Amino acid sequence: MFKKDLRIISAAFVALLMCLLVSVDAVAQSRPQRPTPTGNEKRNQRPTPKTEEELRKEEEERKLAEEAKNAIVDDDVLTINTNIVNVDAVVYNKKTGQIVTGLTRENFAIYENGVKQEIASFATPEAPITVSLVVEYSKWSEVFGSASGQIFEPGVYETVRPVAYFLSRFIKAPDDYASVIAFDMRPTPITDFTNDPGRIRQTIDILLRNRPAFRENNLFDALKFALVGGRGDSVVLDNSEDRQSDYAGMVEVRSKRKAIILVASGIDTFSKINYGQMRKIIQEAGIPIYIISTGNLFYKKYEPWLGPTDSLTGMPGRLTFQQAKNSMNTFAKESGGAHFEMTFPSEIPAYLQSIDGLLRSQYAMAYDVEKKHEPGKRYKIEVKVDVDGDGNYDNKQFVVQHRPYLTIPKEDKKDKK
Repeated sequence: MFKKDLRIISAAFVALLMCLLVSVDAVAQSRPQRPTPTGNEKRNQRPTPKTEEELRKEEEERKLAEEAKNAIVDDDVLTINTNIVNVDAVVYNKKTGQIVTGLTRENFAIYENGVKQEIASFATPEAPITVSLVVEYSKWSEVFGSASGQIFEPGVYETVRPVAYFLSRFIKAPDDYASVIAFDMRPTPITDFTNDPGRIRQTIDILLRNRPAFRENNLFDALKFALVGGRGDSVVLDNSEDRQSDYAGMVEVRSKRKAIILVASGIDTFSKINYGQMRKIIQEAGIPIYIISTGNLFYKKYEPWLGPTDSLTGMPGRLTFQQAKNSMNTFAKESGGAHFEMTFPSEIPAYLQSIDGLLRSQYAMAYDVEKKHEPGKRYKIEVKVDVDGDGNYDNKQFVVQHRPYLTIPKEDKKDKK
């Protein structure tokens, strides 16, 4: 019995072993087999040598990568400085004073220090104007004007009347703008640039209702303030709580037609800057100054009783009046403006009509110089005109009114620091 059971167990074990061998062989056959290489083919081929063109291209790419790696990054914006000089000119007949219009680029020639320049741009812009009226408003203006008004009107009307007339007759909305600065010992803006009829009336009313407080005429300081701006009294009509504020001068105004109209005697008492410094500021600004002189009737009436120099009471002498006249002539000429010596109030409309016509009839020209201008150096500008186009300049018959000099400002040492 025992032997029979042992034979059964042995047969079962052999059967189990055969099953295991069959399953192992099936698993082995299910795995992917690598192909057997045939012929002379090798498993890893050797790289083929590179051509000269491929080697040269790799060398160029290597150099470019090296340059890019060693390059210095500059985040600053590249700015190109051009030496463009703008010149505004008015042409009028020397005998009749009639303004000449309708000229073209070919009718003009510009010279700098005697060298002819090519006119890069030429235009006759639209008529709108932007002006600053600078009016003397002191005790002296009251005294000088008394020769005209006598006892019938305040003497200050001699300076206020031209300002009021120009504001009310020649400033037209919406394109014209005007500001008013009154000065004695310091400049005070009455109104900033405006063309509002209501604000213009307020400005005129303030000048008519009030009376000058001081005797001093600091003309040079007032002109500098009107041209380049600075720290001064706040604008009166703005009703600012601050007594002083920063004021931008005419050089900062973006306008094709801008000018200063100065109504004053030309006498300067004790400005912080002198006459020479004022001339330099005018030359650098390049803004025309149209001047209406006051006090001429006073000087003509009382010249026999005036001393050669200022008296102990402060009354200006004959020499002071002559110096004032010469200063006004120089300021007008070097700015490209004009000087009108007013004697009687009846002359005012004609003067203002001429100023308005000169302002609105300017030719805007510009030239570009190759060599950069030197700071602090003055360059002479001359504009010639050929009105009839015959090839001959007509400067003997016609006047070309423009800025005669170009002065480049010196660099400020404080800015360098």
